[in-house]
Amino acid sequence: MWLQRSPGLAAVQAVVICICAFHATTAMDIPLEVLGHVNIEQLPTITAQSPSSLIAFPFDESFPMTCEAKGNPEPEFRWTKNGQEFDPSLDPRLMKEEHSGTFVIPNNGNLTEYQGTYRCFASNKLGTAISKEIEFIVPNVPKFPKETPAPVVVEEGQPFTLKCDPPNGIPPLQIYWMTINLQHIEQDERVSMGLNGDLYFSHAVEKDSRRDYCCFAHFPRIRTIVQKNAMSVIVKTSRCCFTNAILERRPSLLMPSGGKSEKQLVKGEDLKLECIAEGYPTPQVEWVKMDRQLPVKATLESHGKLLIVPRVEQKDSGKYMCKAKNPLGEAFHYFTVTIEGNNNIQLSMIGSDVFIKCSASGSPRPTTTWRVNGVPLQESPAANRKAFDDTIVLHNAKPSDSAVYQCEASNRHGTLLSNANIMIMNLPPMILTNNGEDYSAVEGKGVMMHCKVFSSPPSTISWFTVHDNGSLEVYNVEKGDMGQYTCLAKNTEGSSAIDAMLYVKGKQFYLLEMFSVSFSNDFELLWEKDDMEITLNYTENSSRFTFQDGTLHIVNVSHRDQGVYTCVAKTPVDHDTASALIMVLGESTYEHVPDAPENLVLSEHKSKSVKLKWIPGDDHNSSTTEFIIDYEESKWEPGNWKELLRVPGNHNSAVLKLHGHVDYRFRVSAVNDVGKGPPSQPTERYKTPPAAPDKNPENIKIEGHLPHEMDINWEPLLPIEHNGPGLEYKVSYRRQDVEEDWKEHTVKRHSFVVRNTPTFVPYEIKIQAKNHQGWGPEPKIVTGYSGEDFPSAAPDDVAVEVMNGSVVKVSWTRVHKDKLHGHLGGYRVIPQKQTFKSHGDKHALTFPGDRSHAMVPGLTPFSEYSLIVMTFNGRGNGPGSHPVNFKTPEGVPEKNPVFRVTDVQRHTVSLVWDPPMEPNGILTGYLLEYQLINDTEEVGPLQTIDISNPDTTKWILRDLEPVSKYKFYLRSCTTVGCGPVVSEECTTTLETIPVLLNVSSAVSDSSANISWISGGEHTQFYIAYMNHRKLCRCKHSIKCPDEKAKASQSHRALFSAGLASIHGGISTQGWFIGLMCAIAVLTLIVLIACFVNRNKGGKYSVKEKEDLHPDVESQGMNDDTFCEYSDNDEKPLKGSQHSLSREIKAGDSGDSLVDYGDEDAQFNEDGSFIGEYAGRKEKRASTEIKATVQTSA
Repeated sequence: MWLQRSPGLAAVQAVVICICAFHATTAMDIPLEVLGHVNIEQLPTITAQSPSSLIAFPFDESFPMTCEAKGNPEPEFRWTKNGQEFDPSLDPRLMKEEHSGTFVIPNNGNLTEYQGTYRCFASNKLGTAISKEIEFIVPNVPKFPKETPAPVVVEEGQPFTLKCDPPNGIPPLQIYWMTINLQHIEQDERVSMGLNGDLYFSHAVEKDSRRDYCCFAHFPRIRTIVQKNAMSVIVKTSRCCFTNAILERRPSLLMPSGGKSEKQLVKGEDLKLECIAEGYPTPQVEWVKMDRQLPVKATLESHGKLLIVPRVEQKDSGKYMCKAKNPLGEAFHYFTVTIEGNNNIQLSMIGSDVFIKCSASGSPRPTTTWRVNGVPLQESPAANRKAFDDTIVLHNAKPSDSAVYQCEASNRHGTLLSNANIMIMNLPPMILTNNGEDYSAVEGKGVMMHCKVFSSPPSTISWFTVHDNGSLEVYNVEKGDMGQYTCLAKNTEGSSAIDAMLYVKGKQFYLLEMFSVSFSNDFELLWEKDDMEITLNYTENSSRFTFQDGTLHIVNVSHRDQGVYTCVAKTPVDHDTASALIMVLGESTYEHVPDAPENLVLSEHKSKSVKLKWIPGDDHNSSTTEFIIDYEESKWEPGNWKELLRVPGNHNSAVLKLHGHVDYRFRVSAVNDVGKGPPSQPTERYKTPPAAPDKNPENIKIEGHLPHEMDINWEPLLPIEHNGPGLEYKVSYRRQDVEEDWKEHTVKRHSFVVRNTPTFVPYEIKIQAKNHQGWGPEPKIVTGYSGEDFPSAAPDDVAVEVMNGSVVKVSWTRVHKDKLHGHLGGYRVIPQKQTFKSHGDKHALTFPGDRSHAMVPGLTPFSEYSLIVMTFNGRGNGPGSHPVNFKTPEGVPEKNPVFRVTDVQRHTVSLVWDPPMEPNGILTGYLLEYQLINDTEEVGPLQTIDISNPDTTKWILRDLEPVSKYKFYLRSCTTVGCGPVVSEECTTTLETIPVLLNVSSAVSDSSANISWISGGEHTQFYIAYMNHRKLCRCKHSIKCPDEKAKASQSHRALFSAGLASIHGGISTQGWFIGLMCAIAVLTLIVLIACFVNRNKGGKYSVKEKEDLHPDVESQGMNDDTFCEYSDNDEKPLKGSQHSLSREIKAGDSGDSLVDYGDEDAQFNEDGSFIGEYAGRKEKRASTEIKATVQTSA
């Protein structure tokens, strides 16, 4: 399979090859003759589909989206578009065909809505086959880029190529080369156009010089022709100083490159192989299919340079060779052609193991994905199926495993799809060989009688010696073997039989000698090499192989002629052979670098040139692509070989340009597709005479490090470039802006300093090389400037335009060039933030070039700045401008640096944060949002809280769901808006019922010690007791010191004063009662004074509010109680032992006894409580606030 680069391209290239091979234990292809005679249920198979790219050409009336399939039962069709279900029948504009998946898109002028990628699904009860993706494209008009090609300059006799590079467009694409006057460029063996549209010239001649080579790209489907700008070719006709004719050379290939290449096609495609050669005389191209003749349907075009094999088949695969030759030599290129066939239906018997393999190759390496019946493999699991990258294994296959398996190979260039129909079933034997066949055999020879059987599982076949395919072979046939034979095939599902008749004839002939045969008139004689027939109807064999009187003649023998040659004599019933092995002496290794060239000769010695000739070594059947000429000189770097020149592989001489006063020797190496071969033996030495320098110094640099100096530096000549002793440099300079003579200095180093120059004025400089033999060529003049000084002026009229809170536009008047005193480097803008205590940091922004304004980003909103502007040159900065003050407007704050969850309960979460480091304005508050998140990361509705107090840094969220995951978002806000968000997540805790464990008490005459273990995390405990069977109508509150009682933590409380009245005590004495009353009156007066004082101030704490407005559970008891104590002031009863957990703050207590302290509850005689528990709980529930409450911490 081929994967095209992309739809709609004029030139496509194969980049992915996908080969799907299916292997199964006892698996078989179902022959077509079986399907034609037996009604077997068949999986769907796509039989016709639109191409991968369906182009909406503007001149077509409609565009069929084709999808045809076969199967038994008949398949049903459905489509997807861009991966979504698409029903063509729902669109009345689309035309649907009956009993087909094909629908037609009409060209109604509104086609863009149908653009997309389509895929067809064909299904029956056995499975689903899918088509490849079909992209419907509405094309655009292609265009050549607007450019002016540079002229092509070429020496006469040299090859050259004119590039077309056509634009991408809708295929088919036709390329034409014409002149401006629309006259076709004449093409022949020397000039031809390649498949890529380029125009190749085997060698240039004078008439090739012209200015109007035009490439025209024709897109016939959209009736468009586009033209590339005309190209010019200049052929230099100056003759070489040694000859007046074009230098002859052996051929080499312009297209394709290298010695071999590979070509992969799918059965039914057209094979096109191209070889374009250069050389002089013009090479001729010949084609050969190795070891057999070219296909009969093959044609040659483009003057023999293009081989076309239409509608390739499997037998067309193999190795092809193109040969370009002229009288000086030959050049070869080998093509390895692979033809991939289509997939067949695979049948496996029940209980077998089936292996389905999909091999894909490409660059980059494609990834393989599997589907079954059009569904990704992972979405349709099967217990007996396993996938291993490119292979699927079905273990102990069942009929239910019958399905269409799809393999999809993808890389960045595109996607390929292949369907494999896997059927698991058992069938009785079906003999496919015709019944009553007649066979003839020669006495003493062998005969094969066929019995081709199809069944599942495989059948056992009964008759004489039986082959695996069911055929019967009889060796050394005798007259008595003549007669009727029966073939019986049997398996678990049934049996079948056919008859065959064998006739035996006398001996016909024998092949007595290799080249002498004796036989009857009805015969055929042929030759084979390595079991491949040798034919004479193609170019190479017709000139190298001849038959005469049974003898094979081979001329111009080479290594590739080595092998086993067989003479075959045939009649309709017999044949005989004789073989001989031909060995070609000499090294036969094909993959080998070229041997070293030999017989190097120097001739035509001149002062600065010499001609080198050589004889190429053996290239070992891989054409030499080029020769590399190295040199070594004995003075500067003796023994160090350096490359001097490269020449094409079809040359065997070169004129070498040399330097003077150098003692040379040379060597040559050959290069082919395998690599570079060993160097030749070096030539004798050749010393050139001294001469004046050929060149002057290059890369002259003029710099001014100080205001009144000019530094001149240059790249010195290499030692080999001196051309003789006594090398010096003459430095000449003069001012460019005034009339003055050249000032000259001769130096031996490669630098010079001109002193006492004016500051930054232009100079003309030239440097000329000189040795004892004379001066080098006239030097080129370069321009430079003397040393720079600091700029002496600052920009004027500096103005600032505020664009937003972080960007301002700064403008200024440019500094006059007379004040720059150097090359203008640009301008620097320095904004400085003003703070209350000091100036902020300076940060300079550099803007290169000559400009009068700049955008200054990165400022802090709601800030004051002072800004200056200065210019700079190579020496440094100039003075700064007068400062300009400005303010940036308010912006949104930065995100909060700290945002975290500090306390998580079952219904509440506490959040804390820090204000933003840069509020960028006046902070107005915070925007707090939260939402519920489930396990799949889906979010619930967003709840929003607008916190208007900017000083708030804590918040408690209440009435949350227990054991639920929440996400919280916080943003700081100013009047401009809110800044970036920060987020946190947490999960509320599990809701539990308070449990008290191991409750015990120790009672004495005056006190009771109660202890317990909490069964959960609680913050407060309530204790009640009764007196004379009456429940005490007050509560004792105990708080934990660590804010929360941990699970399994022990607690205890000691009561003494409250129990004293049971047994008598000082509480019954009159003086004690009077003292207590006085204390109570004084306490009441103090409380009233505090209350009045608080009301005047208008502010009191939440704690005091709670004290002044106690809840129902903290109200005073009825008058019939004797104990009026409370622990709300966090003080223990007088005389009681301190509680271990008295610091816990008030909160919900769940199922505590405090719930029953507000009613006149009674106890039974056994001490059990008689109360309305349910009624009390319902009352509490009715007073709860249902809405979510948020309280500032």
